[in-house]
Amino acid sequence: MRRVLHDLKIMILANLWIVPVVAGLVWALFQFVAPPPPMSASMATGTQGGAYRVFAERLRGELAKEGFELNLVPTSGSRDNLQRLLAGEPEVQIALVQSGLERQLPPAERAHLKSLGAIYQEPLWLFHRREVSLDRIADLLPLRLGLGGAGSGTRAASDAILEANGIAAERYPHSWQSSGGSKAARALMAGELDAAFFVGPAENALVRQLAAHPQIALAHFRRAAAYAARLPFFNQVTVGEGLLDLASNAPDRDVVTLAPVATLVVNDEFNPGLVPLFLAASREVMRNGTLLDAAGTFPSAEPRTFELHRDAEHFYDKGLPILQRYLPFRIASLADRYIILLIPLIVVMIPLLKAVGPIYQWRIRARIYRWYKYLRETDRKLHAGSLPAELENEIQRLERLEDELAAVEVPLSYSNELYELHMHLRYVIERLRALQQRRRDIPEQEGSSVVPTPDRS
Repeated sequence: MRRVLHDLKIMILANLWIVPVVAGLVWALFQFVAPPPPMSASMATGTQGGAYRVFAERLRGELAKEGFELNLVPTSGSRDNLQRLLAGEPEVQIALVQSGLERQLPPAERAHLKSLGAIYQEPLWLFHRREVSLDRIADLLPLRLGLGGAGSGTRAASDAILEANGIAAERYPHSWQSSGGSKAARALMAGELDAAFFVGPAENALVRQLAAHPQIALAHFRRAAAYAARLPFFNQVTVGEGLLDLASNAPDRDVVTLAPVATLVVNDEFNPGLVPLFLAASREVMRNGTLLDAAGTFPSAEPRTFELHRDAEHFYDKGLPILQRYLPFRIASLADRYIILLIPLIVVMIPLLKAVGPIYQWRIRARIYRWYKYLRETDRKLHAGSLPAELENEIQRLERLEDELAAVEVPLSYSNELYELHMHLRYVIERLRALQQRRRDIPEQEGSSVVPTPDRS
């Protein structure tokens, strides 16, 4: 067992070269692999108590289950959300934006924004006093009309409807007001306005209050199909009888209206790795649907307003990444990057690992073969007859080498080669000793061969 551990130690020491190589490869690959996404982001939410804020708070709750922190930034509405997304140093990375507002942006600004998909429908409601008769949009011209607050999504939607009817902004009557939200609702219920536009989901408290008011009626968009065909950011929506308020049976008949969609929009600062997380959380928020949206309908890639984010398109086509289906987001996102890192590392490591065996053999044998250099030099001198007359120094040098060789450690499987070197070294030493002995014997033989000449005198 001790011998096995010893051989293993030798093998490890002989292959330590691979450690800096692997470390260098890992470092280089980390330079090209994107870091894991941050675990926090900021979202523009619209006004306090509005539908955007309600959705954002529910979304924050779902994201918190994954340990993600979503900071909510109140704004004045969709247009303000767009401006914050496009700021030079944006404080937000994601926002809800009403479809249709993208038409007001120049192409250069639109290129910096991407859609994660539609989240829910937010219908355009045209409420009016019951004593007012409305059949077509042109009937609004003599009325006191609330268009929606300046810069609001409601104003953008009402402007689009009026423009489609040939009523340009410069032709708006003086009786039309840039008023929306609760202010316009109070004026309408008090009789200070004849009609007003509102945008919001059917669950919105203000919409339900207006629908239940005995002196307020909901306009029917008889030509909704024509509007939807010309303005693709609008959907045609049927509001069933009693849908808004069963107690007062509001509306008192099926009503058709138009609905833009609330769209999740991100800017260049939004980390692409967060796309599946946000869409999965949005799907959970909208799991039960709304009064107008069936369960499982949203989020949806359609209708498309801004260009759909590439990772969002993958989510709608394939669903969540495989690891995120079974692991918490943080762990899955790290694992994704390690897998990406591992693949090229394996590709590079395969030839390196194949080289481990030959390099190990070469390094172990190099411990043995380098001693043959001295034997070869001695052997060449021996054959060339160039060894000095005094061979003792050469013999002592080789014997010192023999002592050094005794301290060389090699694995058991290479011991035969080490012992062969011992034999070869001893063989050369013996040859040198034999040569040394012959050179000693020659003078003696020469001395003994002199025979005294007899004296013949």
